[in-house]
Formats: sequence, structure tokens, C-alpha cells
Amino acid sequence: MSEVEFDLAKFERLQVEPAAFGHIDHLKAACAMLSKYDFAEACARYSATIKSMAESVSALNKFNATITIAFMSLLAERRTHSNDADWDAFIASNPDLLERDVLENWYSKDRLCSDIARTQFLLPDKVGRTHHDARAV
Repeated sequence: MSEVEFDLAKFERLQVEPAAFGHIDHLKAACAMLSKYDFAEACARYSATIKSMAESVSALNKFNATITIAFMSLLAERRTHSNDADWDAFIASNPDLLERDVLENWYSKDRLCSDIARTQFLLPDKVGRTHHDARAV
């Protein structure tokens, strides 16, 4: 997949309006990070920026390390297996990524929303599902 059109520099400088930064913006920022950096660095930078953004509006309770890293992992895997030429084609091939609850294919809601999930990455508690299975749901 080609790079996503997203102003990554503006995002990393926290020059985006947190209230207007929706789920699709999160996905685009994450994909842009994955295009620019290796997986570990993309995760670290993305997490730090999202956490800082939440802190800037006194909403640190909105940051969730498990959701952040799990979504980054899911996006990275999907991008690796994608033959899509651009963002629109990628999302058309992966419409489940637009669903905020897509991670519930691998995680129970209780685990995803737990206090510990907010501060550290937790492994999934549902077994036997692959990302291909989740697309069929």
C-alpha cells in the first residue's frame, strides 16, 4: 500500500484538534507512522503522541495502551498482506477496521476496558481467531 495522505509532522507536534480527531484520523495517523518507521518505533511514537494529546485536554483516562498497540498490530499485519494501491482501496478491503469494536474479536470488553489495559499492553483473552476470521464477522 502506498503512503497515507496525512500530516504526520503536524500530528507529532500535537497541532491537531483532539476533539475533532476521530477514529479514521487515528487509523490514518497509525498507518502513516507504520509507513515511516519500523513497527516498534511507530508504536512508541504513536502511543506517546496519542497519550500527550489526551493529556493536553485532561483526558488521560481515554488513552489505552492495549487498544493502541493491538490496533497498531492489526494495521501492520493487514498492511503487510495488502495489495491495495492506496488508503481508500485498503479501507475498502478492510472495512472492519472502521468499527471501533473490531478488537472485541480477540479481546473481551472487560479486558479491553480494564485499568491495567490502559497502562500496559495485554495479550488477547479470546483464542482461535485470526484476522481473516474477523473480516468474515
